[in-house]
Amino acid sequence: MRLNVPNPSLNSGTSVPVIRTENLSREFGETKAVRGLNVVVRQGELFGLVGPDGAGKTTTMRMLAGILEPTSGDAWIDGISVREDPEGIKEHIAYMPQRFGLYQDLTVLENLIFYADLFRVPKKSRAERIERLFGFSRLGPFKDRTAGALSGGMKQKLALACALIHSPRLLLLDEPTNGVDPVSRRDFWKILYDLLKQGITVLVSTAYLDEAERTTRVALMHHGSVIQLGEPQDLKNLVGGVILKLVSSDLARSRLALNDAPGVLDVNVFGNSLHIHIRDEHARKTVLEKLSAQDIEVGSLERIAPEMEDAFLSLIRRKEVS
Repeated sequence: MRLNVPNPSLNSGTSVPVIRTENLSREFGETKAVRGLNVVVRQGELFGLVGPDGAGKTTTMRMLAGILEPTSGDAWIDGISVREDPEGIKEHIAYMPQRFGLYQDLTVLENLIFYADLFRVPKKSRAERIERLFGFSRLGPFKDRTAGALSGGMKQKLALACALIHSPRLLLLDEPTNGVDPVSRRDFWKILYDLLKQGITVLVSTAYLDEAERTTRVALMHHGSVIQLGEPQDLKNLVGGVILKLVSSDLARSRLALNDAPGVLDVNVFGNSLHIHIRDEHARKTVLEKLSAQDIEVGSLERIAPEMEDAFLSLIRRKEVS
């Protein structure tokens, strides 16, 4: 399947990035939602804004989409200022917010036709575009089903198809997999990779740190600021010390026993295990001694490579200490 992607004339022969922000900021009264964001996203990237709720991801997305005016600073989409010409950027982008406006009583096909009307897609090219969108989303067999009767994952695919009906160069996705089951999340990311092959640049925000692993580059956000930006592996390489994975008879008591132990930098729950960040291998003995003193049975204690969540927590801790 190949989508019709507009000729990137604004970038041809130039080094103009698809997105550039300069000290982009937004305040709501006393709340500083986004603080001096400086980010560059180039054509063909799958760039991630990653962080917990309240990090500033949605506010950033809304400013880049021309919906929310910055309090200070600016951003440019294909060289067009979101502050000076918010309407001018909209033909270049597709914005899929957390609550995309699907019409529940309309069928899948009727929703696509509605958004084709909204984006003024020429009637002569609609049928071909819709068929191609059905091809990548696999929604063709459900074209006569109402949107309200679709599963959560299928609704997200339909929302994405509607957003792509006008063949944008830049796709802004605000937490598109939030609340979606793991299988649908995986399928959704496969679709994003297919879009990258067609030359579409994707900026995606997510609170799922494991999804950061799937991006080309990632900006980790916390309290409105980017605390680190880079390729996923480079960010994980920033984690100093040693990460141990502990499986024990009582995770809650294990965590209490290890908090503030000498050489232990941090302890966090990861599913049915703990990730223990220690200063060096010498602290492993301290960990075992602390657990033994509390009569906690150790199922396994192994050194592992840092995950993105380990990197995020480590970088937050450094920022708070500095």
